[in-house]
Amino acid sequence: MKALRFLDENIEKMLCVIALALMSAVIVAQVFCRYVLNSSLSWSEELARYLFIWMIYIGISYGVKLDKHICVDAVYSFAPKSIKRYYAIVSYLLFLLFAVAMVYYGILVVGMQISSGQVSPAMGVPMQYVYAAPVVGFVLTAIRLVQKVIEAIKAPEWE
Repeated sequence: MKALRFLDENIEKMLCVIALALMSAVIVAQVFCRYVLNSSLSWSEELARYLFIWMIYIGISYGVKLDKHICVDAVYSFAPKSIKRYYAIVSYLLFLLFAVAMVYYGILVVGMQISSGQVSPAMGVPMQYVYAAPVVGFVLTAIRLVQKVIEAIKAPEWE
């Protein structure tokens, strides 16, 4: 149970930190090789780009977890306290609908990538792994949104 709680609290943060650390190391290695050794790494820019893509989609879920995602709160801030909870629940559910649609269409795109057999030009990595980033990110986002809806329903007071 402690392991699940730890993952619930830290999974996105850990994945983003790992991706950022790897991306930084690859970029530093590329700069070193290019300017000190006068020889570029052919794969470094591609790997850094793919790590950045993964970090962005995992970061969406982390933003939802922290309630730091972009939202228009003009209506929410002027709404009476009695309906703020319902407004939040509806906004979470709409975002959840979007996340589920992204997962659905992302799975279709990953399936097309699998059937095409396309690989990345520099590293030769199958492109379905790159195109799986939105699917994984929005699955995590959907889980966080369900948690937010449950939290909004169960909270004794809402502000």
